Amino acid sequence: MLSTRFGIAAGVLASLFVLCAAPRAGAQAHTALETPIFRDDVAAGKLPPVNKRLPATPRVMRLEGPGLSLGKPGGTLNMLIGRSRDVRMLVVYGYARLVGYDRNLALVPDILEGIDVREGRVFTMKLRKGHRWSDGNPFTTEDFRYYWEDVANNAELSPAGPPRDLIVDGEPAKFELLDETTVRYSWSKPNPDFLPRIAGASPMFIYRPAHYLKRFHKKYSAKVAEAEKDGSAKRRWSAVHNKQDNMYQFDNPRLPTLQPWVNTTAAPADRFVAVRNPYFHRVDLQGHQLPYIDRVVMSVAEGKLIPAKAGAGDSDLQARDIQFNNYTFLKQGEKRNNYQTLLWRAGTGAHFALFPNLNANDPVWRKLMRDVRFRRALSLAIDRPLVNQVLYFGLAIESNNTVLRESPLFREHYQTLWAKYDRKAAARLLDEIGLKRGLDGIRHLPDGRQLEIIVETAGESSEQADVLELIRETWREVGISLFTKPSQREVFRNRIFSGETLMSVWSGMENGIATPDMSPDSLAPTSQQQLQWPKFGQYYETSGRSGDAPDIPEAVALGKLNQAWRDSTSGEEREKIWHRMLDINAAQQFVIGVVSGVPQPVVRRNTLMNVPEKAVYSWDPGAHLGIYRPDTFWFK
Repeated sequence: MLSTRFGIAAGVLASLFVLCAAPRAGAQAHTALETPIFRDDVAAGKLPPVNKRLPATPRVMRLEGPGLSLGKPGGTLNMLIGRSRDVRMLVVYGYARLVGYDRNLALVPDILEGIDVREGRVFTMKLRKGHRWSDGNPFTTEDFRYYWEDVANNAELSPAGPPRDLIVDGEPAKFELLDETTVRYSWSKPNPDFLPRIAGASPMFIYRPAHYLKRFHKKYSAKVAEAEKDGSAKRRWSAVHNKQDNMYQFDNPRLPTLQPWVNTTAAPADRFVAVRNPYFHRVDLQGHQLPYIDRVVMSVAEGKLIPAKAGAGDSDLQARDIQFNNYTFLKQGEKRNNYQTLLWRAGTGAHFALFPNLNANDPVWRKLMRDVRFRRALSLAIDRPLVNQVLYFGLAIESNNTVLRESPLFREHYQTLWAKYDRKAAARLLDEIGLKRGLDGIRHLPDGRQLEIIVETAGESSEQADVLELIRETWREVGISLFTKPSQREVFRNRIFSGETLMSVWSGMENGIATPDMSPDSLAPTSQQQLQWPKFGQYYETSGRSGDAPDIPEAVALGKLNQAWRDSTSGEEREKIWHRMLDINAAQQFVIGVVSGVPQPVVRRNTLMNVPEKAVYSWDPGAHLGIYRPDTFWFK
């Protein structure tokens, strides 16, 4: 078979055929080794032998490279979560996807045996023959057909229709079921979002366990249809079906899965136990079926207590709910509690960023926020080296909100333009705008009000308050007063969306390790969640039905460039578009980045193997731990 890695660029190449490499000798299904925990069930006839549980061509994980080793099955992995809904992290960390990112951020077939991509618009998927759901039922193209016809295009289950990533310029996918193991999706234009979405941390599931869900669907269940017709059902059939069908939430223990571990605990609960999937499709080179670890136990704890509990040795692997300011404390407990605190590089474009609200309701403030000289002055008046040294021991990167050095798109000036501390230059820009100082040194708005910026936060981080305190000192030196206003996350976002907020704090662009073939939509007005221009983003999301049309020339230009990227089938052209968009964002300071690359502490039990010493901690792409394949972690 052809063994070819491909990045998201595969979605735009004229023609590309990709297959998983053939298993090496010793890893074929007929030579697979029985998992110790399943031996009794196999002997008793409760489970088929491993050769019959694996696909005909399982995915072979080649554990070769620094810090990687073949492992042994067994053990329980203990982790902590801050709320019961975080049991979904089993899907994030398990990272079984139709196609998924490898450690080099190339996309490779995973659940799929192979995929043929033509012109970035025709995707032919080949399933692994003999692949089964966690309950032993066959996984076939019927599961894709069921989702497309009976879920995504069922008006009662999906009132809004198929997901937007399955629609290109108003055109839904053409779905074709070619045979029991081959399915095709196609559009008349390229769909660059398709593969990234099914490879994401929170993926778009384009298949469902049809054999399980049909019992809740009125099209297939006479009982459900009759209850719906005569009104005897306590709840609408669609609500029941949707409750059962939580592929990502992972809170229904009865729902079959393709993930490495199967949740056995119904929500809500304080402790979730997941057991290994006996039909998981990956093996190692010795023929061991993965995952190595038998059980994952996720215990719910108050989020603020998780660092302390991790430091007490209550977690075998913990990064979630741990911050850099916990690092010193965690280091102190290493020897006593048999763990190591690793530092991974965060993958966001900015760990801390300020978001001037260009859609603020106050007309005077809105005009000022839209003046690029004002945004540049705010940026120049931030002493980033001070923030870095005081709060991050100099380990962070003083930077704009932009791509990191790990990205092939990185250029030095994206990181430094208007981001060097220069109090005199900032003062000159403020003088040029006409913002005059009062007797107390604070400048005044054109209408006479003092230049007092209220920066709103979600109130979830003392770290944010510490950074703002340092910014307050240097902004005052140029005549600007800074006040902070914490609130709850929902209130925080709603105030920004409505235009009540002048400026807010959040992290920067989610993907700081982008390649030219990853979407640049976070750099253009494309979402209401973009705190610098929520109404522009809402306008885009609703196709003009609500929100405000962008009326800032550079924002309009970014929107056009983003669309040009989506229409392009040339990797070279896409790279040029990315650079143009990064240039505009750096020059315009729509988002004012302060520091990036703040190390993420990762607590690892000393006996837990194959967890990388150095890595990038990124949500998408990356799924935090997912691209490092926790199914290959094992206890020594």
